Amino acid sequence: MKKGIGMKWFVFLGMALLLITTGCASNRSVMGSDPAGLPQASNFADDIKDITLPTELVWDRKNSMVIKTESFRGGIFIYKGKAELMSLKDYMVASMQDNKWRLVGETASKDIMLAFVKPNKTCMMVISEGVLGKTELTLYVAIDKTGGANANAFDSTSR
Repeated sequence: MKKGIGMKWFVFLGMALLLITTGCASNRSVMGSDPAGLPQASNFADDIKDITLPTELVWDRKNSMVIKTESFRGGIFIYKGKAELMSLKDYMVASMQDNKWRLVGETASKDIMLAFVKPNKTCMMVISEGVLGKTELTLYVAIDKTGGANANAFDSTSR
Protein backbone atom coordinates (compact mmCIF):
# COMPACT_ATOMS: atom_id res chain seq x y z
CA MET A 1 0.00 0.00 0.00
CA LYS A 2 1.31 3.42 -0.88
CA LYS A 3 2.25 5.68 2.04
CA GLY A 4 -0.16 8.45 0.91
CA ILE A 5 -3.11 6.08 0.51
CA GLY A 6 -2.38 4.52 3.92
CA MET A 7 -2.42 7.93 5.60
CA LYS A 8 -5.62 8.90 3.76
CA TRP A 9 -7.24 5.66 4.91
CA PHE A 10 -6.11 6.29 8.51
CA VAL A 11 -7.51 9.85 8.50
CA PHE A 12 -10.79 8.67 6.99
CA LEU A 13 -11.22 5.83 9.48
CA GLY A 14 -10.48 8.16 12.39
CA MET A 15 -13.03 10.64 11.11
CA ALA A 16 -15.64 7.91 10.58
CA LEU A 17 -15.02 6.46 14.03
CA LEU A 18 -15.38 9.90 15.60
CA LEU A 19 -18.63 10.51 13.75
CA ILE A 20 -20.09 7.12 14.65
CA THR A 21 -19.06 7.10 18.32
CA THR A 22 -20.28 10.59 19.13
CA GLY A 23 -23.53 10.44 17.17
CA CYS A 24 -25.06 13.30 15.29
CA ALA A 25 -28.17 15.46 15.37
CA SER A 26 -30.97 14.30 13.16
CA ASN A 27 -31.74 16.43 10.12
CA ARG A 28 -34.25 15.44 7.48
CA SER A 29 -33.99 18.55 5.29
CA VAL A 30 -33.88 18.39 1.51
CA MET A 31 -30.37 18.80 0.13
CA GLY A 32 -28.87 19.51 -3.26
CA SER A 33 -29.30 23.22 -3.97
CA ASP A 34 -26.89 24.66 -6.50
CA PRO A 35 -24.74 27.58 -5.30
CA ALA A 36 -25.07 30.45 -7.78
CA GLY A 37 -26.33 28.06 -10.45
CA LEU A 38 -23.05 26.11 -10.60
CA PRO A 39 -23.36 22.53 -11.85
CA GLN A 40 -23.53 19.64 -9.40
CA ALA A 41 -20.83 16.98 -9.52
CA SER A 42 -22.71 14.52 -11.69
CA ASN A 43 -20.08 11.83 -11.17
CA PHE A 44 -20.04 12.12 -7.38
CA ALA A 45 -20.43 8.67 -5.89
CA ASP A 46 -23.84 7.54 -4.67
CA ASP A 47 -26.48 10.24 -4.12
CA ILE A 48 -24.48 12.89 -2.25
CA LYS A 49 -25.90 16.03 -3.79
CA ASP A 50 -24.77 18.76 -1.39
CA ILE A 51 -21.11 18.92 -2.41
CA THR A 52 -20.64 20.77 -5.68
CA LEU A 53 -17.39 20.88 -7.58
CA PRO A 54 -16.04 23.00 -10.41
CA THR A 55 -16.43 21.38 -13.81
CA GLU A 56 -12.64 21.46 -14.31
CA LEU A 57 -12.23 18.61 -11.83
CA VAL A 58 -12.64 14.98 -12.91
CA TRP A 59 -13.30 12.10 -10.53
CA ASP A 60 -10.33 9.72 -10.21
CA ARG A 61 -12.42 6.57 -9.75
CA LYS A 62 -9.39 4.25 -9.64
CA ASN A 63 -7.92 5.90 -6.53
CA SER A 64 -11.21 6.70 -4.78
CA MET A 65 -13.04 4.48 -2.33
CA VAL A 66 -16.78 4.32 -1.57
CA ILE A 67 -18.06 2.80 1.69
CA LYS A 68 -21.72 1.87 2.24
CA THR A 69 -23.13 0.03 5.22
CA GLU A 70 -26.52 -0.12 6.86
CA SER A 71 -25.68 2.79 9.16
CA PHE A 72 -22.81 4.59 7.40
CA ARG A 73 -22.02 6.00 3.99
CA GLY A 74 -18.99 7.85 2.78
CA GLY A 75 -15.59 7.37 1.30
CA ILE A 76 -12.45 8.95 -0.01
CA PHE A 77 -13.10 10.76 -3.27
CA ILE A 78 -10.21 12.08 -5.36
CA TYR A 79 -10.68 14.67 -8.10
CA LYS A 80 -8.02 16.08 -10.42
CA GLY A 81 -7.95 18.95 -12.86
CA LYS A 82 -6.50 22.28 -13.90
CA ALA A 83 -7.31 24.77 -11.15
CA GLU A 84 -5.28 27.27 -9.13
CA LEU A 85 -4.92 26.20 -5.46
CA MET A 86 -6.28 29.36 -3.80
CA SER A 87 -9.03 29.78 -6.38
CA LEU A 88 -10.18 26.20 -5.76
CA LYS A 89 -10.08 26.78 -2.00
CA ASP A 90 -12.23 29.91 -2.33
CA TYR A 91 -14.66 28.08 -4.61
CA MET A 92 -15.00 25.10 -2.26
CA VAL A 93 -15.55 27.28 0.83
CA ALA A 94 -18.27 29.31 -0.93
CA SER A 95 -19.88 26.21 -2.44
CA MET A 96 -19.96 24.31 0.84
CA GLN A 97 -21.38 27.29 2.72
CA ASP A 98 -24.04 27.76 0.01
CA ASN A 99 -25.03 24.12 0.61
CA LYS A 100 -25.33 24.78 4.37
CA TRP A 101 -22.02 23.17 5.40
CA ARG A 102 -20.22 24.93 8.25
CA LEU A 103 -16.45 25.49 8.05
CA VAL A 104 -15.01 24.30 11.38
CA GLY A 105 -11.31 24.08 10.61
CA GLU A 106 -8.66 25.18 8.17
CA THR A 107 -4.94 24.68 7.91
CA ALA A 108 -2.46 25.50 5.19
CA SER A 109 1.13 24.61 4.48
CA LYS A 110 2.15 23.00 1.22
CA ASP A 111 -1.43 21.69 1.04
CA ILE A 112 -4.69 23.23 2.20
CA MET A 113 -6.98 21.26 4.49
CA LEU A 114 -10.58 22.30 5.20
CA ALA A 115 -13.07 20.65 7.58
CA PHE A 116 -16.84 21.07 7.23
CA VAL A 117 -19.79 19.69 9.20
CA LYS A 118 -23.53 19.35 8.88
CA PRO A 119 -25.87 17.38 11.09
CA ASN A 120 -25.06 13.69 10.48
CA LYS A 121 -22.22 14.60 8.06
CA THR A 122 -18.52 15.41 8.09
CA CYS A 123 -16.39 16.40 5.10
CA MET A 124 -12.67 17.03 5.24
CA MET A 125 -10.88 18.07 2.10
CA VAL A 126 -7.26 18.40 1.11
CA ILE A 127 -6.29 20.58 -1.84
CA SER A 128 -2.81 19.92 -3.18
CA GLU A 129 -0.66 20.36 -6.24
CA GLY A 130 -0.59 17.20 -8.29
CA VAL A 131 1.58 16.11 -11.17
CA LEU A 132 1.71 17.70 -14.61
CA GLY A 133 0.23 20.99 -13.41
CA LYS A 134 -2.99 19.39 -12.17
CA THR A 135 -4.52 20.21 -8.82
CA GLU A 136 -5.82 17.39 -6.63
CA LEU A 137 -8.85 17.62 -4.35
CA THR A 138 -9.32 14.76 -1.91
CA LEU A 139 -12.63 14.56 -0.04
CA TYR A 140 -13.08 12.45 3.10
CA VAL A 141 -16.84 12.17 3.53
CA ALA A 142 -18.61 10.47 6.45
CA ILE A 143 -22.41 10.29 6.73
CA ASP A 144 -24.15 8.74 9.73
CA LYS A 145 -27.37 7.26 8.32
CA THR A 146 -28.75 6.42 11.78
CA GLY A 147 -29.31 10.08 12.74
CA GLY A 148 -28.01 9.71 16.32
CA ALA A 149 -29.35 11.95 19.07
CA ASN A 150 -26.06 13.63 20.06
CA ALA A 151 -24.63 16.78 18.50
CA ASN A 152 -22.05 16.72 15.72
CA ALA A 153 -18.54 15.85 16.91
CA PHE A 154 -17.07 19.12 15.59
CA ASP A 155 -19.97 21.32 16.72
CA SER A 156 -18.53 23.60 19.42
CA THR A 157 -21.92 25.20 20.08
CA SER A 158 -23.24 21.99 21.61
CA ARG A 159 -20.55 21.72 24.27
